[in-house]
Amino acid sequence: MAFENFSDEQARTIVNLAQSYAAWMDAERRLGALPYDLKIREINGTRYLYETRDRSGNGKSRGPLDADKQRDFDHYREEKADAKDKRDGARAGLEEKTSLYRALRLPMLPSQAGRILREADRRGLLGRDILVVGTNAVGAYALEANGFIRDAPEETEDFDLAWIGMEAEEGARPLWDMLKAADSSYTVNTERPFQARNRDAYEVEILVAPSRAGGMFRTDQPIPVPLPEQEWLLLGEQVDQILICRDGTPARLVVPDPRYFALQKLWMSDQVKRHPQKRPKDRKQGMALLDAVARAMPRFKLDNEFTAGLPAELLPYFDQWRAQWKQPERPDW
Repeated sequence: MAFENFSDEQARTIVNLAQSYAAWMDAERRLGALPYDLKIREINGTRYLYETRDRSGNGKSRGPLDADKQRDFDHYREEKADAKDKRDGARAGLEEKTSLYRALRLPMLPSQAGRILREADRRGLLGRDILVVGTNAVGAYALEANGFIRDAPEETEDFDLAWIGMEAEEGARPLWDMLKAADSSYTVNTERPFQARNRDAYEVEILVAPSRAGGMFRTDQPIPVPLPEQEWLLLGEQVDQILICRDGTPARLVVPDPRYFALQKLWMSDQVKRHPQKRPKDRKQGMALLDAVARAMPRFKLDNEFTAGLPAELLPYFDQWRAQWKQPERPDW
């Protein structure tokens, strides 16, 4: 069976997990927006408000302590304590949902990918500047369809991200800063500068549509090669889901519209430049995903309006799928 609906318990767990993750991540973002630490230090009889930036104690003085700086310090302490309480409270509920998710054998992600995704989410990059575009995106589509897409593999040994940011801030390196915060051992592969590797040889590849290539500042890295076919993944409506990783931690995926993702896979299966061992998998994955869209993703229409707006390069592949699509039989009751 190519598609298998989740049980009621699996479906409830997915919904509850998303709610718990949202509460936890909201508290994580609040903490991330605060200074690493504020302290009051006395030097030569004068008290100063001092801001530290990291565990090593690096930082700077904000000047001699006065009434305004005391209020800033008190507010910081209250805000940090409240955010920590909310984070810790949400984490307890999240761990419970995580355990249940794993026990129910729902779609999972590699642990390495999860570390990157959580850091990207803390920094507000997901869906705004970054999309997950490789095979790992399939898990999010399965949750969107509320069922297992049996003919579409969900994991690979590497991790494909697409940069979709519109504007490059002068001197900013959001992508590289995010990767290094997730794992400080990441380095750029000098032979393939669009790829980063960590000490475990886990590979992260960065892709970009030509229209978004200017959205990265020149100092950011890895440096993606613009690919015209990435333009198709900017179309339609994104899918946003929470999955669990192999190490039991949660991660949020924001992925392209499943219709365009599937059709791009079918197009790639015909490309001579594509690795010959990957092309059959591309075709199988694309066909299975379109089946799942037609069967179980009602907000993603496959009607005449959608067909009329398809890029010319993708239309033949949609026609191929439509020619073999068999409407599921309705139960006789």
